[in-house]
Amino acid sequence: MKEFMRLHGSYEALKYGTLLDGLADLTGGITESISIRQDPTHCSRLLAKLLDMTSLITCTVHAPQGQVRNQPEKLANGIHIGTNYRLYAVERVETLSGEAVQLVKLRHPQGAADVVGAWSRDSLLWDELPAIERDRLTGKHLGDGEFWMSYLDFVKTFSHLEVVHLDSDTARDEPSLHHKNTWQMRLYQGAWQRGVSAGGCRNNPETFHINPQLHLILCEMEEVIISLNQHSIMEPKVIGFTAYSLPKSGAETIGKQFFKKNKSLVNSQYTNSRQVSHRCQLEQGGYLVLPTTFEPGQESSFTLRVYSSKPLKLKLLDTVPSLVKSAVIKAPATLDGKSFSQYEAVFLQLADEHRTVNAFELQELLDACLPNDYIKSCACMEVCRQVVMSLDSTGSGRLKLGDFKDLMCSLKHWQSAFKNHTREKTGILKAERLRDALLEIGFQLSTDVLSILILRYMRKDGTLRFGDFVSAILHLSVAFNIFESKDPLQNGSIKMSLAEWLKSSLMC
Repeated sequence: MKEFMRLHGSYEALKYGTLLDGLADLTGGITESISIRQDPTHCSRLLAKLLDMTSLITCTVHAPQGQVRNQPEKLANGIHIGTNYRLYAVERVETLSGEAVQLVKLRHPQGAADVVGAWSRDSLLWDELPAIERDRLTGKHLGDGEFWMSYLDFVKTFSHLEVVHLDSDTARDEPSLHHKNTWQMRLYQGAWQRGVSAGGCRNNPETFHINPQLHLILCEMEEVIISLNQHSIMEPKVIGFTAYSLPKSGAETIGKQFFKKNKSLVNSQYTNSRQVSHRCQLEQGGYLVLPTTFEPGQESSFTLRVYSSKPLKLKLLDTVPSLVKSAVIKAPATLDGKSFSQYEAVFLQLADEHRTVNAFELQELLDACLPNDYIKSCACMEVCRQVVMSLDSTGSGRLKLGDFKDLMCSLKHWQSAFKNHTREKTGILKAERLRDALLEIGFQLSTDVLSILILRYMRKDGTLRFGDFVSAILHLSVAFNIFESKDPLQNGSIKMSLAEWLKSSLMC
């Protein structure tokens, strides 16, 4: 118990777990709960497959909800309610009269052998088997707590299979699995971060696409088990996952239009359990798997694992950072007309003898020229310093009139893009929409880069103001410009001295 407490941080955390959680912790595998009575024929076929794999199979009788206190501890045949019995084998035998019987070998976890009825240890039915078969199934081969029952009685008695699937590493310490076929397993460890990758379930079409997107590739048709494990124990989130058929293979994330136009192929249940598993038959090909919380904006780390008896691949889809188009809009020559004359007069009033302004004068200029508080949020000193860093090509720390014209045209363009992604409330951009808004400006960003921007600019309420948006654009503009200037051959990598790195990083 102390080891479990250390694993989860406190004894308080242990009360949120289930028996399946404990099995997963003890073995390192994934768990699956399967209803036996829902389809006994399918259960028989599934058992045959599971017994051939590195899976620990248990069966149990779930007590009816609301009747736990009044329920007897065990059934008439001696099976204990709520106890997980290990299932070792399913055998088909033939009696002396030629009748075929399917038997299931079980074991009580504490070695108790108080089961009674057909095919129990003292049952007279064993006399109906040939001596060789009887000795093979009983005798020395039946250990403490082990017993047999017919498959028909097994289906009537037990309600669920509770299975732990182990891969080659986790199955190594279980001697009873050494001769079994090993599960092929691929995993991805990630996190749902507010504003970056916590888009919620499919009920949120505007943000669903920002969830981590995992590309699953199957070499042939196969039944796979997908398992999602959340690392939030004290405050568990409602989690699940959705999968889509992906006809084309690629390395970059899929946009929101794909999910609006295509129906999902696999949908797990959504629950606040630590682990959600789903078994599904999939054709050969590629699939897109999105692990999600039910509500958008909820944060937690997670592990998604896919088990298959055949080879498979799993990789994260992400966007390679690139500058699609210049974020700074060059002012057209026609801007010299009446529309800009008032701005030019104020500029010349504040400018020095060289007709240039510094960051302090730019702040006064913007405060006088920008129409309202919504736009003026970008007129703070920090943003004005960034504007100078971004538009000053001479290194003097001052802007010319032409630079100011470019800024005003750019602000109009940036304001338009900002408005396109602030449908609910003017002037407030939800952090989940920052990636799409920046893409409209011209920046294609990876999840890691977006994560840094969100940490820098997102406010307590999960939103950004226009000034935050402008600051992010200026940061990115300077960063891309510095890189492109040092990578003229577009190799995608640069080499810098410490002095160059310090200068470049401080300019951003």
